[in-house]
Amino acid sequence: MAKLNDPVQLAVIGAAHGTRGEVRVKTFTGDPLALADYGPLYDVTGRSFEILAIRPANTVVVVRFRGVNDRTMAEALNGTTLFIDRSQLPEELEEDEFYHADLIGLDAVDDAGNPYGKVSAMFNFGGGDLIELTIPGRRPMLIPFTQAAVPHIDIKAGQVVIDPAAAGLIPDENEEEDRRRQLGGDGGKERP
Repeated sequence: MAKLNDPVQLAVIGAAHGTRGEVRVKTFTGDPLALADYGPLYDVTGRSFEILAIRPANTVVVVRFRGVNDRTMAEALNGTTLFIDRSQLPEELEEDEFYHADLIGLDAVDDAGNPYGKVSAMFNFGGGDLIELTIPGRRPMLIPFTQAAVPHIDIKAGQVVIDPAAAGLIPDENEEEDRRRQLGGDGGKERP
């Protein structure tokens, strides 16, 4: 069993698929089928997983791992996170490409330097990437990971600069004006 020096999560195993040991896998790679290109994957204990077959299936991929031959074995893997060592990833990325692992832990500030929390997770529920911001003592907030909401990322400085209005954290001035007009000019009552 290998112990990774700098693990980066690439996928998480989901439910069993069929009766022959296949599993549904949610990947965090740009191309879900590229999961097979990284060689062996490892769980948190260092157990190795070798992909024998992979195919797309809606929002996940269906994978057959070496040594997983029936549904019972596949069901036992549900929830297993899969990693590779950071050294296996390309160092050179395009200008607006980032590894999610590099964004986790960065401070979120607006362009005036006002704090909005820390990036605690990245999600994609099918409508685009979302950043989870956490502030101690408050509920986590999700903001879109778009150029408008997150116009600048400086990993070396340890921060992402957000636009609070585009991120939906404060009302946009134009939205407030539109709302006043819809309510009848100077603050008419809303219908329940």
